Amino acid sequence: MTFLQLNQSNTPFDTTQLGLINQLLPILSAEQKHWLSGYLINTSVVEDNSETFTTSTPSTIEVANEDTQTVVEPLDIHILFGTETGNAEEVSEQFETTLKSHDFNVHLWDMDDFPKDKLTTVDYIFIICSTQGVGEPPINAIDLYEYLHSDEAPHLESLHYSVLALGDQDFPDFCQAGKDFDNILADLGANRIADRVDCDFDFEETSEQWMADMVELLSKRTPGKLQETATAEEVTLDEPVKGYSKTHPFKAKVIDNTVLTAPEATREVRHLSLALTDYGESYEPGDSLVIIPENAPSLVNKLIHALGWEADTTVYIGKDSESITIKEAFTTHFEISKLSPSLIRQAADVFKNPMLRANAQKDAWINNYIYGRDLIDLVTDFSPYSIEPQALIDILRKLPPREYSIASSNKVNTDSVHLTVRIVHYEAYHRERLGVCSGQLAERTPIGDSLPVYLKKNPNFKFSYDNDTATIMIGAGTGIAPYRAYLQEREHLGLTGEQWLIFGNQNYSTDYLYQTDLERWLNNGVLSKLDLAFSRDTENKIYVQHRIEENGAEFYRWLDQGATIYLCGDKDDMAKGVHQALVNVLMQHGGYDETAAEHYLTELIKEQRYQRDVY
Repeated sequence: MTFLQLNQSNTPFDTTQLGLINQLLPILSAEQKHWLSGYLINTSVVEDNSETFTTSTPSTIEVANEDTQTVVEPLDIHILFGTETGNAEEVSEQFETTLKSHDFNVHLWDMDDFPKDKLTTVDYIFIICSTQGVGEPPINAIDLYEYLHSDEAPHLESLHYSVLALGDQDFPDFCQAGKDFDNILADLGANRIADRVDCDFDFEETSEQWMADMVELLSKRTPGKLQETATAEEVTLDEPVKGYSKTHPFKAKVIDNTVLTAPEATREVRHLSLALTDYGESYEPGDSLVIIPENAPSLVNKLIHALGWEADTTVYIGKDSESITIKEAFTTHFEISKLSPSLIRQAADVFKNPMLRANAQKDAWINNYIYGRDLIDLVTDFSPYSIEPQALIDILRKLPPREYSIASSNKVNTDSVHLTVRIVHYEAYHRERLGVCSGQLAERTPIGDSLPVYLKKNPNFKFSYDNDTATIMIGAGTGIAPYRAYLQEREHLGLTGEQWLIFGNQNYSTDYLYQTDLERWLNNGVLSKLDLAFSRDTENKIYVQHRIEENGAEFYRWLDQGATIYLCGDKDDMAKGVHQALVNVLMQHGGYDETAAEHYLTELIKEQRYQRDVY
């Protein structure tokens, strides 16, 4: 293809017009040049179908006189993902494939690998990011996150972007990392081409719609596609190839379901063993098993009765509008045992109850009301006025799967997987309450029954089997699970070395989980140091963070010599307490001030020497 130079000999413009054009072109952005060239070509095609016009612009454009086919240099699109468990990466790969199938130039980046100096030279960036811990970005997003929030961050007026955020509405910092990226890019002058979309745990349908919307938006911004832009409904998305998953679970038979704690324990903890014969994939210490639970039949029946409906009433769910009974919907598809602020606000609209509508305007009231209550409470306290079953179904959140850290080594248990499960059981507002999945495991899952499950990898909670690498494991309650898996595997491999476990629970006599295993590993050298913290055995409660500070000098020595820290358990009280204890150790025994200590721990996280599995 030959390109013509714009001058008086080959254009219909006079000297004045050429002067104006030459003044305009240097100040146009790449996007503006793309749009203008496409606009002029499509206009000329409509007005005169007999002329072929070829010119040299940043986008290669050719209009053929036979079929008016437009050939355009596609937009350059950069997708940056921040992920900890792989969900954001999975969505990003699907988005990459989809954009390529629509003829865009696509560059997929792990956030760690994206060169920061490119931010001022690229036109389009899409951020797909999950949230971890207490509203924190994933490990592979920390560098970019800190850079954008630093004084070194550049102005980004030429950048166009949109954000897809992944999170879990069960946590107060829902999608916080994605929100932070969205806000800081706007603060730096970047152009938000579409509002941020926040995904709950069931991200698939929402993310697919977002991808389709982005394809439609980008097609409209591409010259030569103006007459053939696909709508969101017409965009096809490539389905990722998967093994067992939420939509295709494995049926695992229960081969053991025993109580680990003593009868007088405040919290019952169970040990489960499930058969994985013929599953076809292996697991590693640090990975999780996901169980797809069902709501208790008694709870479902009480809810239907409170609503005054018939159990066999038909409702429609999903994008394909599958018809099922209201009883099946409440049993297997929707969350009815918890309330959320979002549900309260939507219920205020569909219930048409004046008192609920008034209260739903007050955030403090909502947060206080939802604690410990469920959908039955909401229906009982604020009776809906003539609500249709479908209207309620349309505002309910899907029933989340439950993830449990695996408590066994696959090398030792080749055809099974072990779990350590605390049974959630309490009374509130004059009714007994049970955890959805833990209650099912405790009361409705006898040996021989099967559960729908699938394995989930955790690439950011992985153990070293190098004997030269010291390991410090910190956990409370069921946070012992991944350490049991790891130490079981080390024993199987005949490994010894510096392995320190700091474990806490309520009482030595009732809650010392896997005591026989732990003390055997300590005696045979698989475990070199064991510190215990039983909070209810002393007048002043002792937690794992206290054991860290009591052993501060030795802890710092291990850390200074290259040890890796692992933390597993409750993300709120325990995780925050442990983090502060680590800061205190660094200040007292390492000579750091508080800011330097926090920076030190951040660097450990980036280097994966401080790994956390908190929930």
